[in-house]
Amino acid sequence: MLTYTYTARNPQTGKIVKSTVEADSEAAAAKLINNEGLVATDIKLQIEKFSILGGKSKVKAKDRVLFSRQLSTLINAGLPLLQALRSVNQQATSKPLRIVLSQVIGDIEAGSTLAAAMGRHPRVFNQVYLSLIAAGESSGTLDAALDRLAIQQEKEADLNSKIRGAMIYPLVVLLVMVGVVGFMVVKVLPQVKTIYDSIEGASLPLITRIMLAISDFTIHFWWVVILVIALATFFTTRWARTGPGKEVVDKIKMRAWPIGPLFMKVYMARFARTGTTLVASGVPLLQMLHITGQAVNNVHIQRAINQASEKVKGGKSLADSIDKDPNFLPLVPNMIRIGEQSGAIEQMMAKVADYYEKEVDTEVENISSIIEPVMMVVLGIVAFIVVAAVLLPIYGLAGNSNFTGG
Repeated sequence: MLTYTYTARNPQTGKIVKSTVEADSEAAAAKLINNEGLVATDIKLQIEKFSILGGKSKVKAKDRVLFSRQLSTLINAGLPLLQALRSVNQQATSKPLRIVLSQVIGDIEAGSTLAAAMGRHPRVFNQVYLSLIAAGESSGTLDAALDRLAIQQEKEADLNSKIRGAMIYPLVVLLVMVGVVGFMVVKVLPQVKTIYDSIEGASLPLITRIMLAISDFTIHFWWVVILVIALATFFTTRWARTGPGKEVVDKIKMRAWPIGPLFMKVYMARFARTGTTLVASGVPLLQMLHITGQAVNNVHIQRAINQASEKVKGGKSLADSIDKDPNFLPLVPNMIRIGEQSGAIEQMMAKVADYYEKEVDTEVENISSIIEPVMMVVLGIVAFIVVAAVLLPIYGLAGNSNFTGG
């Protein structure tokens, strides 16, 4: 149930009433208000305020997949669209999704199409989703379009999960390394300095003096360190989302070793899978290219797709338009060419998607096997520097005492 705030007038007394009501949709809320003998003049959905720590709630991918499958099943069973949407809305466990569906239902009741109603929520339903819904509505195959959407979203979520999995190990090792170094710098090194300060004429090695300078600064100006890290993270993240920043980041993803091959295969799989879904739903080729360019989420590949789209407008085939383009792996144009010649471009793109999705698994394993020894070497070097800064003074003391004793 959703909470609505409303303003209503009592027709008998003329009194204005402001209150709240719980209902599944705006229309249901209006009906409840009318049953109370009031005439609603304004009804608004009450949006919950989320805490700073909790952040802004959003619809999760798994909730969107479940919604697509449920709606597809109900429409395929013969239920009218509004009844199917209300049924799915009642079963939904995600509060943000129920809020969005309630607004979608209200817009459809007011005469809007499903695609147009969903289009008012771009953060929930992206351009691929809206195009497939629009194609399904116009062709009378909305249930099939929703089923394809669920499959496409599941594949996309699986790809994203594999990328995150490949990055977790080095991140964990890095955090452990930072923690160990921080402990040595803040707790251990100052004790070494205390020992040396108590010995007249003792001198510290250069590496220890450097590490102690870092230790003193960190201890006395820890807030500066935190502030610098926070500001650097904030501005770097913002820069990475701007035009020039995103171009640099996307180029690094495509070319940098060892992540370049992984991301290129992810992009190819995403391009082929999205294209397959759109073509299967009857979306025209040029429109498919425009939407797919956005779905790939890489400015360089999107630019290449847009250039290919212009060539297709001029009469070239899609395969020839992307052939020898460094932003596409060679298998993609070759398979598309076979599909264009045989009239089975949808099936060929599906095979490309399947191939690269399997290749992503192999690439993740390769990256894991490469990163592990590299991180171990880096961790060993850092540990050696810190341990040397701690032990060299101690060995120096032992050598001096032995020399004095002799």
